[in-house]
Amino acid sequence: MPKVHLPVFAEGSTNINVHLAVEKRDNQITYFNGMMPVFTHDESDLNTFRMITSQFYVNGNATQAEICRAFGVPSIAVKRAVKLYQTSGSSGFYEARKTRGATKLTAEVLNEAQELFDQGKDISEVAEILGIIKNTLYKAVHDKRLHQSEKKNETVQELILSSKSERNTVDQNASIGMGATNVMDRVAAMVGDISEVAIDFQGAFDVPKGGVLFSLPALLSMGLLHNTKKHFQLPNGYYGIDSIFLLMAFMALARIKSIERLRYCTPGEWGNLLGLDRIPEVKTLRAKLKILSEEGEVSKWSADLCSQWMSADLENATLFYIDGHVRVYHGSQTKLPRHHVARQRLCLRATTDYWVNAMDGQPFFYINKEVDPGLIKVVENEIVPRLIEEVPNQPSEKGLDNDPLLPRFTLVFDREGYSPDMMLRLKEKNIACLTYHKYPGDDWLVEEFTSQTVQLVTGEKVEMALAERGTRLGKKLWVREIRKLNESGHQTSVIATHYPMNFILIASSMFARWSQENFFRYMRQHFSIDALVDYCLDEIPDTTPVVNPDYRTLDSKIRSLNGKLSRCLSQFGALNLESDIAPKKVEIFEQKKASLLEKINAFKDELDDLKNKRSDTDKHIKISALPEEARFSKLKTQTKQLVDTVKMIAYRAETAMVNILRENMTRLDDARQLMVSVYQSEADLIPDHKKQTLTVRLHHQANHSNDQAIQHLCDELNETKTKFPGTDFQMIYEFGLN
Repeated sequence: MPKVHLPVFAEGSTNINVHLAVEKRDNQITYFNGMMPVFTHDESDLNTFRMITSQFYVNGNATQAEICRAFGVPSIAVKRAVKLYQTSGSSGFYEARKTRGATKLTAEVLNEAQELFDQGKDISEVAEILGIIKNTLYKAVHDKRLHQSEKKNETVQELILSSKSERNTVDQNASIGMGATNVMDRVAAMVGDISEVAIDFQGAFDVPKGGVLFSLPALLSMGLLHNTKKHFQLPNGYYGIDSIFLLMAFMALARIKSIERLRYCTPGEWGNLLGLDRIPEVKTLRAKLKILSEEGEVSKWSADLCSQWMSADLENATLFYIDGHVRVYHGSQTKLPRHHVARQRLCLRATTDYWVNAMDGQPFFYINKEVDPGLIKVVENEIVPRLIEEVPNQPSEKGLDNDPLLPRFTLVFDREGYSPDMMLRLKEKNIACLTYHKYPGDDWLVEEFTSQTVQLVTGEKVEMALAERGTRLGKKLWVREIRKLNESGHQTSVIATHYPMNFILIASSMFARWSQENFFRYMRQHFSIDALVDYCLDEIPDTTPVVNPDYRTLDSKIRSLNGKLSRCLSQFGALNLESDIAPKKVEIFEQKKASLLEKINAFKDELDDLKNKRSDTDKHIKISALPEEARFSKLKTQTKQLVDTVKMIAYRAETAMVNILRENMTRLDDARQLMVSVYQSEADLIPDHKKQTLTVRLHHQANHSNDQAIQHLCDELNETKTKFPGTDFQMIYEFGLN
């Protein structure tokens, strides 16, 4: 309903413009055109004021800006009045306002509804007969304006659904803290009588972020609670392991990007999503996470999940995308080594996470390196041994002996991992590699390229101009080289040691690297994977090799001198005598040449001296050999890895739900944003203790096409027959109000 804006009538006369004036006298408002009064109305007659000022504007007597200044009303109020005058004339200001009325449940409708209830009909039947949405009847029963029959009361659980205002009042008045209404169980937990509180859902209307409960089947299928009791233990207390993990996953999907932001969320409303009276405080949650991560079981749990994901998706468990993600550290507790941050084009203090993803961008695991040895060493020393042990469905040793070119699996990485020596060593282990050629050489003839239909990871088919040759790298490694001819004429070169793979599939696999890049970007923006989880530090082992600061300083000076030398050589080569050969001009020319040559020789001498010093300086030294001012600690990673693993599960669950939505959507790119909207939506929670069901009812979205897609999602989720962890309540997902 538009806000009513009252005009300001000053006592006496006020000019609207050079032609119009207004005068207030004895609560009467009189309008003058020049010296002649043209209209009068009572000061409190707002409708007449809107009518006459609109008429002034339409007739050209005053502008909207002049009316706004004279009477202190906003421009939007004047525009609305003018529109009403233009569509309905003067009478439009005096017609009764068309509204929906105070309620659909008039006295007559209430009587009819009560008669139907007395006949033993339930809420759904009464709503269908009277053409009223069930939510309206629920609230009427809750407000005791209607009473259900004692003979048939199948929806008795729905009658105690609380409104948001009622819950807020109860939470405010809780005796032992905001939302802590379950006093008896909390006291029992304090004295150690219970290990964790029992889950008990209460009926509630309009629970904020209630849509995250739609993710429960996907979260459980992705392993959120898989082997948690095996790897983690918590001391007896009010909150159990399942509740903590579910809370962390729901926070990630609801875009609560840090634990501290829970301070600004209503604890009782979030408790409704977990079947608790309230969620733990930030301090309590941090303490729980610290206990969970201290036992050193996070890595084992993460490895179990990775094996589960690979086994569940064998098709994507043969091609692994590896890339480093630089996580910038803005704190001041320690001076981490500097890394080049490509997205900011700066060298900043940071750590590097090396991620292993599937072709469609879904994550498997990551390895954090506080001292970055480079992609090549991480791949050979840490990623490959783990993949050899964990990747399912690898060829047997006998199969590899019969077909030496058959790979166990394939690694895909960018130019940072370009190393013919490493690729040769991996080839000897029957591991194939795809990467970009770092030194592609001359362009190939255009005639070699043919148009090929390439299917991208999204399923879209595009035409690419491709060509293939065999190429030798170094002395021993023979690779396949596939080039793509772009419209600009540039040729993108890809090399592969996967010899049986079709060259079109090699191209599509290599160019699918954008999926991993998009994953990094999405996780930064939506799941905040760069954020710190705690502020704890760990000491780095003294034997850890790091780059020698003296070597880095010499190397930096050499790079700088090389740049200066290159510029001088360029100037020396471009300096020519273009005018006539006059003795004076020749002398000036020779002086410039001599000056540049002297400068070049000085740079070369200094460069040779610096190179000799660099060759005598060790590039890497042990961290214990660093001077005290250059020593640094590493960020503690256990809690961070636990939280990031939960975020990986949340991302995988969201992706699975997005794929279901896309089955019933025409604009596929909107599916992920629609899923985020569902997580942010309010929902009604309707437990039925007799039938052992928990109904999560989501409200309508912005348009019918989105409603249809979400209804399809509800149907798919209901097929899973998921039970809420720790209870026998089967989840039922409904959409809209029938």
